[in-house]
Amino acid sequence: MIQIKAKQQNVSFEKNVEKLAFVLSAHLYNTLDASKVIEEAAKRSGISTGVIKAAWDAAGEVIRTWATEGHNVPLPGLGSMRFSVRSKSVQNIEDVKTSLISARRVIFTPSKEVKDELQATKIAITCYDKDGNIVKRVTSADTNDVEDPENDGGTFPNPSGGENGDGSGTTPSGGGDNSGGGGDGGDET
Repeated sequence: MIQIKAKQQNVSFEKNVEKLAFVLSAHLYNTLDASKVIEEAAKRSGISTGVIKAAWDAAGEVIRTWATEGHNVPLPGLGSMRFSVRSKSVQNIEDVKTSLISARRVIFTPSKEVKDELQATKIAITCYDKDGNIVKRVTSADTNDVEDPENDGGTFPNPSGGENGDGSGTTPSGGGDNSGGGGDGGDET
């Protein structure tokens, strides 16, 4: 289950004006160390840790090299990745220059299997007031659409078109506060 927190916070940009809203972000538990992933892959495959690590390192080197050459590189079992930029648009060719680039990006496109897994995963939202107290818990009742970056930010729809949740509840209880999230905007090339 994907754990989301909705924390009440001031979203006003005006000085001395409080405008409270619940802002959603994902609970991030921790970042796994590569060695832990390699050990787990070795256990599941029956291949030695050294061989898995050598393959992991070689695959990483190939992916970096090919991505910097402009390729959309497959990531086995996950999808693909490519490099891109975020930039401004101009009408005149004389105005085209590298200063138009505002950010370099990594674009990950998940495989159908990863999208299906995400689509089948329930979401639980824990709501916190501005003082950090839990005030509500909600379980997914959304359409389970998955954002599709290859479809101009559109979605990969739930084929059943229905809900995949079990309703909602309002039972407060404890929870962690490791957060993550964010967004972006602008032109992509």
